[in-house]
Amino acid sequence: MHAHPGPLAGPGHPGADRGAAHRDGVALLTLTDPAHRNALSYEMSTAIAAAVASATAAGAGAIVLAADPPVFCAGGNLDDLISPRVPLAATYAGMFAHAPVPTIAAVGGAAVGAGVNLPLACDVILASPSASFDPRFLDVGIHPGGGHFWRLAGRVGAQGAAALGLFGDRLTGEEAAGVGLAWRCVPDEELLERAFALARRAAGRQGDLVARAKQTLRASLAITSEDDAVALELTAQQWSVDRPGFADHVREIRDRLRAKREGRAGATR
Repeated sequence: MHAHPGPLAGPGHPGADRGAAHRDGVALLTLTDPAHRNALSYEMSTAIAAAVASATAAGAGAIVLAADPPVFCAGGNLDDLISPRVPLAATYAGMFAHAPVPTIAAVGGAAVGAGVNLPLACDVILASPSASFDPRFLDVGIHPGGGHFWRLAGRVGAQGAAALGLFGDRLTGEEAAGVGLAWRCVPDEELLERAFALARRAAGRQGDLVARAKQTLRASLAITSEDDAVALELTAQQWSVDRPGFADHVREIRDRLRAKREGRAGATR
């Protein structure tokens, strides 16, 4: 796939840039408004939504979200809070929750307020030691929004969500990985490449299968009984084995493994 340079928000509106975009089936989406600390203005939110739609339409099998340093995302635009130009709901249009492909946030700076929602909406968060997670909604006099508490509690539990959202605690990249807010904390200089390495594994798999698996994962979060969980996965698993070419795909894997075993056995004789 080919990259298309330029900010998606349009001339004069820094936003989500796809200039570095597609590599090995992975789309890189970068927040490109460091002069305003990559704040979630209405333009930024709509640019993110457009970038996600563009990436999936172009066939990306996974998306990596990054940001121009030093701040990952400073949260909501304060000017927009003082003099709203659009309803609050419109500022959450850029969340990644409904992306049909796996998403990874590579957080290498401060994520503040609503800026924490962006990585929380991704499937996986990788952080670096330079990262920090500081919800800080209440300090600005606004109630958390965008499903913040729900997403946060899903990662760190009710106590962690209270510590961060009610008591004003903050987490470094290492601490975030320690409590499960981030999947791993990796060196700053390795952050983006490690995110790409993980994303490539998802992008290299069968797209329809990955998309269905992501749907099942999300749906399973609302299930409260083992029987319902088994039924949900059985339906999806049956769909997967009924797809055209399934048997041929498994046969290729079996034959490849068999040839490898036989090669090793021959080498030891």
